[in-house]
Amino acid sequence: MSDPLLQRPKEQLTAFQRWELNSFDEAEKPGTENIAAEALLASKESAAIQLQNLEKKTYDESYAAGLAAGHAAGMQQAQSEIAKLQTLMSNLQIALTQVDEQLAQSLLDLSLEIAQKMVVGVLHIEPEIILKIISTAISSLPHFNQNAHLILHPTDADLVRRQMGDELAHAGWKIFTDPKIESGGCRVETSHSNIDATNPARWQSIVESIGQDKSWLKTPN
Repeated sequence: MSDPLLQRPKEQLTAFQRWELNSFDEAEKPGTENIAAEALLASKESAAIQLQNLEKKTYDESYAAGLAAGHAAGMQQAQSEIAKLQTLMSNLQIALTQVDEQLAQSLLDLSLEIAQKMVVGVLHIEPEIILKIISTAISSLPHFNQNAHLILHPTDADLVRRQMGDELAHAGWKIFTDPKIESGGCRVETSHSNIDATNPARWQSIVESIGQDKSWLKTPN
């Protein structure tokens, strides 16, 4: 049996009857709500996927930015360490150069000291060397002066008197002694010139010729 409400025009129905009719029509369309729910679910899933993609993109970009920043920081630190190493190597080279210079100077000082002791030893072993020294001092004078004074250590003076006494006396030279003059050296004094041929003076002349300033080590007579 058909419902009499369905056979009557809607304009002849009361408001309540029209509401019942509409409710009945909607009841006959049970799939509408399911379609809407599925659409809402699909939209939600799509939004979730988009959010997930956005999060991944943001993470990737942040990771890449972090790598770049970390690389830059690492390069800066490496350059700083390289600069420190270069400074260290430069300072080390300077230190090595200074050590070489100090070692060379020490060796030179030692050589001069050994040479000085050898000279002193030779003077004691061969006292006749004083005769050559006197001859050299005399030849350094502008001309052979009369009344010149030859000043020697007492020991050397005795030797010179024996070996050259007559020659010097004939030339008008006089021999004087001075215990302060180290054996092996002498001084010559004239009215016009003075010759310092003492050991310290001759030694100083030698060391100055090689750019050094090492005093003569005075030894006991």
